[in-house]
Amino acid sequence: MKSKIKYTDEPMGRVKVVKDFPPPEHLAVKEENVKITISLKKESVDFFKKKAKEQHTSYQKMIRQVVDLYASRYQQGR
Repeated sequence: MKSKIKYTDEPMGRVKVVKDFPPPEHLAVKEENVKITISLKKESVDFFKKKAKEQHTSYQKMIRQVVDLYASRYQQGR
C-alpha cells in the first residue's frame, strides 16, 4: 500500500522566480513526425526498454530523442 502525502499550510521558505521560464504555449509544441520502420539490434532495444522502465517513459520516445539530438548536433555544422 502506498503511503499518502500529507499536505500542510506551512511556509515554503525562500522562493526564486525563474524569469526566462517558457510560457505554456511553448511547452506543448506539436512537431511533425514521420512514421518509419527500422530494424535495430536486439541488445540496443533491450537497453532502451530497460532504461525507459527505470525512467517511467517510452523506449520509443528515448530512441527518438537520441536521433533528434544527433541530427540537430550535425545540422548546426552544415
